[in-house]
Amino acid sequence: MIDTEKFIKTLNKKSLAIFGLGLSGFSCAKALIKSGANVYAWDEDDERQYFAKQTGIHVTDFLDQDFKDFDALILSPGVPLHFPEPHVVVQKARDAGIDIYGDVEIFYRSVEGVKSIGITGTNGKSTTTALIHHIMNECGVNNVMGGNIGKPVLDLDITPHKTLAVLELSSYQLDLCPTYRPDISILLNITPDHLDRHGDMDKYAGAKERIFDGDGVAICNIDDKPCFDIFERISKKNQRKIFSISTQKEISHGVFVKDGILFDAMYDEKHDRGVISDIPTLLGVHNQQNICAAFAACRVYGLDPDDIIKAIKTYKGLPYRQFLTRIINGVGYVNDSKATNADAAMKAIACYKNIYLIAGGRPKEGGLKGLEIYSDVIRHMFLIGEASDDFAKWGHKVGVESTPCQTLDVAVLAAHQMAQSKRGLPGGAATVLLSPACASWDQFKSFEHRGDVFTKLVESLSDDIS
Repeated sequence: MIDTEKFIKTLNKKSLAIFGLGLSGFSCAKALIKSGANVYAWDEDDERQYFAKQTGIHVTDFLDQDFKDFDALILSPGVPLHFPEPHVVVQKARDAGIDIYGDVEIFYRSVEGVKSIGITGTNGKSTTTALIHHIMNECGVNNVMGGNIGKPVLDLDITPHKTLAVLELSSYQLDLCPTYRPDISILLNITPDHLDRHGDMDKYAGAKERIFDGDGVAICNIDDKPCFDIFERISKKNQRKIFSISTQKEISHGVFVKDGILFDAMYDEKHDRGVISDIPTLLGVHNQQNICAAFAACRVYGLDPDDIIKAIKTYKGLPYRQFLTRIINGVGYVNDSKATNADAAMKAIACYKNIYLIAGGRPKEGGLKGLEIYSDVIRHMFLIGEASDDFAKWGHKVGVESTPCQTLDVAVLAAHQMAQSKRGLPGGAATVLLSPACASWDQFKSFEHRGDVFTKLVESLSDDIS
């Protein structure tokens, strides 16, 4: 756990309001109380209130609280700051003239001499973060991983001046970081997502662009227009040393992929670093982008290029990102529960043939738009959750048949039975793919929960097809 005393010493009243008692909020409360702060917390969920009280946290309804008694409001990342309107608690804090922070900002203000690599983007953040963490481990670098993946940052075990922090940063978290910026900042991509929180693409991209403020190193994808525009703007500022990454074109000052080969043009002439398109745990062009970003960050940190590539090839993958859960009679069962929008699902679908797709949940803006180019490899869809009717209409329009299943257990069994009965179709081995293109909250606590349920269901399937 992080000692937050340095942060608390900067406060006047030593009193803080924490709104939201999920993982990060509860972590904040524990760390701040341990370091001597007066913490008052609130959550709209009765179960979280009860649990907080049982652990000694002072719980009070913020609607009845005068926020002028507090130095700052510590906010959970998912609470609306601006659009469609600020949450009432946020507005109370603003009316009282107090600052609003997230746990990453407190982490930054509490630790000394800790270098950090921050990764943001619509898709690929978790894979890139975990990949960098893996490379650093393989190369003997003392590092920790956290933020929007794994442990909340205030639960990390840090040795000052000796530990590198590798942090996945969502746009929500960046919104709550008024002063923190990573030493090495990575932007992977920007596609429509979280517009219900930010309002439009410009505001969403603006939240991501904040990662490049101030000094340090910038690693920026230039393959999509929002990222390219950001790259152009930060280049003109001349604040950070900038490297670009691309999977679509050759570049002169960065890392790119051509014909499945990684090329390193960061510091001098172009170097062929070998084929990366055949790494089983990092298939697809999207993962080539993740590899480019991870390679560039580790090169900046000072690691040997050959050691980086060697470490990349031993990466085992993440449980909810195209994770091969099981093979039954030659049919692969792939857990891609992290695909919470169509763009993320598209990246997985592009890697397989003869797909029996499990999709649905709480729909995102745009639905399955963009997936029609893969209608020839999607043999059938098994639909769950709130998006079922809309996804069925999409399937009918593009020529993909679907079965309404409503729940994941029904979908897994139906997909299993069909995939097994149709083995041997032209085009390669069949894949039962959970890639929902939706949020999970209509039926599950999180995409992790959804993925865990999928894994258990797949593990319980019989391999007897007689």
